[in-house]
Amino acid sequence: MPGPGRGLGAVVLLAVLVAVLLFGGEGSEDGVAPNAATYELGGRVSGEVLRVVDGDTIEVDVDGRTEDVRLIGVDTPETVKPGEPVQCFGPQASEFTKRVLEGETVRLEFDRELRDVYDRLLAYVHVGELFVNAELIDGGFARTLEIEPNTSRAAELARIQQAAGAAGRGLVGAC
Repeated sequence: MPGPGRGLGAVVLLAVLVAVLLFGGEGSEDGVAPNAATYELGGRVSGEVLRVVDGDTIEVDVDGRTEDVRLIGVDTPETVKPGEPVQCFGPQASEFTKRVLEGETVRLEFDRELRDVYDRLLAYVHVGELFVNAELIDGGFARTLEIEPNTSRAAELARIQQAAGAAGRGLVGAC
């Protein structure tokens, strides 16, 4: 004869199955997790760039959630920092980032920390095959910025900066 707890067990089981169907097994063929709940160190997610804040900071829609994203390993001259004047080559860096990223679907690749002290996601940013962090340095729109522990690509970015500096590209030649 069924007791009062028997129906509750069926409800719990049904709830677990629904949760697995809704949230389990998500992913895509390219290995990029589709939603904000799946951020992992060393992982990747995709999203659409909603706005370029400045040369090294963007806003990205990741599965309906707006995330401020700070590009790892690069530092562009300031253009919007409160109390700071617009720095040499800052407008050009911001314009480059806007031209390359605004409205684009990007892949965010994480390193050893997911967020900075301002709660921004920290990421290497890719549009298709283009590695945007490296392009900023190669074009002379940014300098390298190594902040431990997010340095897995620091040597690569340093080599790119050395070549850009030797060629006098961008802010190296202008500032």
